[in-house]
Amino acid sequence: MGKNKYGKEFQKKPAGGSNQGGSPIKGGKIKASHILVDKLSKAQELHEDILAGDKLEDLAQKFSNCPSKKRGGSLGEFTKNDMVPEFWNACKNLKVGGISKPVKTKYGYHIIKRTG
Repeated sequence: MGKNKYGKEFQKKPAGGSNQGGSPIKGGKIKASHILVDKLSKAQELHEDILAGDKLEDLAQKFSNCPSKKRGGSLGEFTKNDMVPEFWNACKNLKVGGISKPVKTKYGYHIIKRTG
């Protein structure tokens, strides 16, 4: 057990956790939500908060730099060609409902939740 900055306890998941392999991709499309921030340290902090039980959607509305924050970070449905490779690869390796560790792209650091 660990504690986040608010003193909430959380169980650290092993690297990759139960997300290895990812869920099947139907029709070449994935659904996901995310939080985008500038600094790795902030992304790591938000990741810990999510593991401790905070909702990604609530944190996205408060902290994300992406316009999707108005929709709780929802990006809807997208294809491989819609996203930068690092983002797509992280999504395809998640199971539906899975949360990624911070993912670096040219836009910043993302915490991704696969929703479909």
